Amino acid sequence: MSQQRVRGSTRGNEGAILSVENLRTAFFTDKETIYAVDGASFDLQKGETIGIVGESGSGKSVTARSIMGLIESPGRVLDGSSIKYRNADAVERLAEEFSGEVTYRDGNGEPEGDGCIVLDEGAEGAAGGRGYIDLAHAPKKIVKRTRGGEIAMIFQDPLSSLNPVYTVGNQIKETLNLHRDLSGTNATDEAAELLEAVGIPDARMALNEYPHQFSGGQRQRVVIAMALACDPEVLICDEPTTALDVTIQAQILDLLDDIQDERDLAIVFITHDMGVISEISDRVNVMYAGEIVETAPAETLFLDPAHPYTRGLLESIPGRNPDAERLTTIEGDVPTPNQPATQCRFAPRCPEEFDACTQVHPESVESSDGATDHTVACLLYPEDRSREDAVSLHERRGRDGDETDDEPTRTEAQR
Repeated sequence: MSQQRVRGSTRGNEGAILSVENLRTAFFTDKETIYAVDGASFDLQKGETIGIVGESGSGKSVTARSIMGLIESPGRVLDGSSIKYRNADAVERLAEEFSGEVTYRDGNGEPEGDGCIVLDEGAEGAAGGRGYIDLAHAPKKIVKRTRGGEIAMIFQDPLSSLNPVYTVGNQIKETLNLHRDLSGTNATDEAAELLEAVGIPDARMALNEYPHQFSGGQRQRVVIAMALACDPEVLICDEPTTALDVTIQAQILDLLDDIQDERDLAIVFITHDMGVISEISDRVNVMYAGEIVETAPAETLFLDPAHPYTRGLLESIPGRNPDAERLTTIEGDVPTPNQPATQCRFAPRCPEEFDACTQVHPESVESSDGATDHTVACLLYPEDRSREDAVSLHERRGRDGDETDDEPTRTEAQR
C-alpha cells in the first residue's frame, strides 16, 4: 500500500465540506421496494479522499447519484436523509438568491423551519460560512446550481459523458459558458489550459477533435478536464479507471492526486478494486447491500480489517496469497435489499455467522471501546466486550435509533 498523506485531519460534522447522514435511497416497482442505499453516513473534509468500496450491487453508484441529485423515478431519496454541503461562498450566494429557502438553527443547532439553506440564528447571509445547504431536501433549481459548479462527477465510461457529434473543445467551452460565464477567446484559452493540465498533448489542436479520435485514457482525461472546468469543491469519481489497463489507470490516479494537491479538492472515489482504494484513499467506507459496514483510515483498514466482509475483499486481491492454488473468493452474491434490514445482510455468506446474526441488525459501533476512527457494523464488535454484551449494545442502538415507524408506501414515494 502506498504511503498515505495526512489530510482532512479535522474530524467532526461541522468541519466537513460534505456530510451524508442516514442516506436512504429506494426504488419503488410494482413488485417490490429496493432499498439501494439504506442508512449510509460519512463526512468528507476539504482536501481529503474518501473511498467507497464494495461488490457490484452494494449501493456505491446510487450513493454518488443521490449526492448529485441524479436519482430518477421510480427512485427517490427518502425522508430522514440528509446531504449537507458546506461551502461559505456557495451558501451565501444561494441564500441571497433563494431567500425563501433560508431557515435558521436554534440554540441546539436544529433547523427551525423547512428551508434547505440552513444558517445560524442572526447570521447575515452566510457570513463566516456558518451554514449549509441540505441537498436531500433542496428543490431541483438549487440542486442544479450546485451540480457541476460545486460538486462534479466523473463516470466510469467516458463516452457516456461525451457527445460524439461535437468536438471536445465545443463541449468544454459549453461547460465553461454554463458554469463560469466564459465565452469566445477566453473560453477557448481556458479550455486549452484545462486539456494541458490533464496531460493532453497539443491541446490547441485537440480542441478541434472528436471523442472517437482519442484513446480510452485520453477520453477519461478529457472528462476530468470537463469536471474541472466547473472549478468544483467536491469531485465524485465513480469507478473512473475500471475500463482502463493498469498503466493508464496508474496515470489517471496520479493525475487526480496532482489535481487534488493543486486545488485542495475533496474527492469521493468509488470502486470495487481494493488495490486502487489503497493507492488513493485517506479513509475508506466499505459498503454491502446498501449499508456501510466498516469505516476506517485506509492504513488501518488494510492492516487491521474488522468486518468479515472487508477481510473477504482483501483476501480476494490477486497476489495477496501467492502460495494459494486458486484465488480466494467470497461465496454467494450480494442480496437485493428489498425490505428494511432486521438482521445482518452479510450473514448468509459470513464464515463467522452465529445465531444472533439472523435476529439482530448490526449497528455501527467502535471496533473497540474508544476507537472512534474505526467503526464497524458487526455483532462481533466492540471486540473487547463479550459476545453477549456486544449483541446487547447493537440491540439498544437499534431501538434508540428507531424513533419513527413510517415506512413510505410506494404511492407516497412516487409523488
